[in-house]
Amino acid sequence: MGKPPLDLGTGIPKLRISRIYTHRRTVSLIEPEPKSVWRAARGEAALSEVHRSVRLGASKWQRFLAFLGPGYMVAVGYMDPGNWATSLAGGSKFGYALLFVALLSNLMAIVLQSLSARLAIGSGRDLAQACRDAFPPIVTIPLWLAAEIAIIATDVAEVIGTAIGLNLLFGIPLELGVLITALDVFLILWLQRRGFRKLEGFVVALLGLIALCFAIQVALAHPDWAAVLHGFAPTTDVLHDPGMLYIALGILGATVMPHNLYLHSAIVQTRDWGDRPEDRREALRFATIDSTMALTFALSINAAILILAAASFHLSGQTDVSDLSDAHRLLGPLLGAGVAPMLFAVALLACGLNSTVTATLAGQAVMEGFLQIRLQPWLRRLITRGIAILPAAGVTILYGAEGTGRLLILTQVVLSLQLSFAVIPLVVFTTSRGRLGDLAAPRWLGALSWLVATVIVALNLKLLADFVLT
Repeated sequence: MGKPPLDLGTGIPKLRISRIYTHRRTVSLIEPEPKSVWRAARGEAALSEVHRSVRLGASKWQRFLAFLGPGYMVAVGYMDPGNWATSLAGGSKFGYALLFVALLSNLMAIVLQSLSARLAIGSGRDLAQACRDAFPPIVTIPLWLAAEIAIIATDVAEVIGTAIGLNLLFGIPLELGVLITALDVFLILWLQRRGFRKLEGFVVALLGLIALCFAIQVALAHPDWAAVLHGFAPTTDVLHDPGMLYIALGILGATVMPHNLYLHSAIVQTRDWGDRPEDRREALRFATIDSTMALTFALSINAAILILAAASFHLSGQTDVSDLSDAHRLLGPLLGAGVAPMLFAVALLACGLNSTVTATLAGQAVMEGFLQIRLQPWLRRLITRGIAILPAAGVTILYGAEGTGRLLILTQVVLSLQLSFAVIPLVVFTTSRGRLGDLAAPRWLGALSWLVATVIVALNLKLLADFVLT
């Protein structure tokens, strides 16, 4: 096994030479290559303006370095402003207990993002294009709507987070800050015109700034590291406490984000790998390493937010902090350092700007993949941002900062409920040899992927059941 298929001519199915090892000799058999079940050609690639635009170097090390980037673009979605709200709420109310949920969610994310890269490299399609090919319109339209709802929920979180960051740093009123966020479309356009690697560099630079801000804040908070380690241990309390389950699902939705699965399968195709089987296997290996490293970095940020909330708020009796403005206001007095609130606001604004970039790309890939409708990036951005501004502006005007905090947590729970509609098709495609051939997920990975999908569906069903019963 493992050798490239032997093509015996046009119109004749590809054949594979397999070897069966016995105790005496090796017997070679010829068996047909699994027939592709894709119904139609892919068509134009999503994000075609940057498709295969990043050239790979000659050496293995250069090729590996060329693959670093898409994972960090995806990692942005794992630390957006909505994630902050759920982590702050979880840390302030339950201390370090939900660190295990953050760890488990991150491990799920690593598995699912590796599948997303596998789908792109194995089939040359992103997740939206694969869904359009595999399912009839009666299925693809609801899947597209679910993806759009997830992107809008993400955008609502970005609008609120960026507006709060502007308010905390520059005193701009929340209502005006919400409207200012619509102008970020020009930042997106400017970055895209400078090339995809420049766009990735901008994102990674902001990620570094966020990491520095939280490293300083956690150091000032002096957490109980023994309790932190205990928080990463598994617990069943989340299944018995509806309030903890609600926050836990918010963390899950904020960590394993549906639009990231569509995004990763599109942007990994910016790399110009070869067409040989060994080139694709190498591309898959490098892309998996990239996303795993990036998501491990994202876990450190998510854990830092929760640890900061537990050490600063929970231990001081402030057990109901989910609002970003309240967190900013309380950090200075509790930590005894005036720089802490400023670092919090800087990191929040950086997260909002970063999430803006990735949500725009995800929205573009989803619309092009499902509907084959190509819109100019600025128009697509204005549409999604306009839809997101309405609920954010309404809640800000009617309920102020307190209402925005609750809306942030709600957006993350909505993301969690949408997650199944992206995860199940992804697992179906990547475990199919008819669709991915040699790059189909091995049995152990397929079993693990179905376990992850089952856990996600079961937790969401329990959340809905608790909501109905209460």
